Amino acid sequence: MSKTLNKAIILIGLQNDYFSEDGVLKEVVEESSKVSNIIENIINLVERLDNTLIISTPIIFSEDYNELIDPVGILQTIKEVGAFKKGTKGAETIDQIKAFGDKIIEIPGKLGLNAFANTSLEETLSSKNIEEVILAGTVASICIDSTGRSAHEKGFKVTMLSDCISGRTVFEKDFYCENVYPLYAKITTSDKI
Repeated sequence: MSKTLNKAIILIGLQNDYFSEDGVLKEVVEESSKVSNIIENIINLVERLDNTLIISTPIIFSEDYNELIDPVGILQTIKEVGAFKKGTKGAETIDQIKAFGDKIIEIPGKLGLNAFANTSLEETLSSKNIEEVILAGTVASICIDSTGRSAHEKGFKVTMLSDCISGRTVFEKDFYCENVYPLYAKITTSDKI
């Protein structure tokens, strides 16, 4: 068992609409997720860690997406395909992560790209004296990057787990891990945590 003090693992986007066989956005991250083997790597990481704050930040919308006012880009796509609707299988956290039960705290409220916006994530981290956030999940160029930059701007040290992140393409994920994240974060792999 490994223990990390003053560090928290933040899991982003590990929901059925991205990762189940019938997920409406499965094709968006499927290739990159398989190449990086992110689900297995994240599971192995969570199994290894003891006394470490692990947080999941799912994105969930109401039935009519009234939270989204004139959405563009990925948020428009989410609305058009009906992804991440409250009460649907697609919005649920994947079974492999749910199996950990209380070992992973779920912080609701994420309605966009940044896991800090509209959630109690910052308050939760501060109340636990967390100094460093370690990010894993999907999508590299959107939610992972947005959350990482926000964490950095809020004064947290940021670490990206390159073997636990997927993008819309393998190239995108690699580009972000090699060229974008190093501008504000440390890059490592899950076996180093």
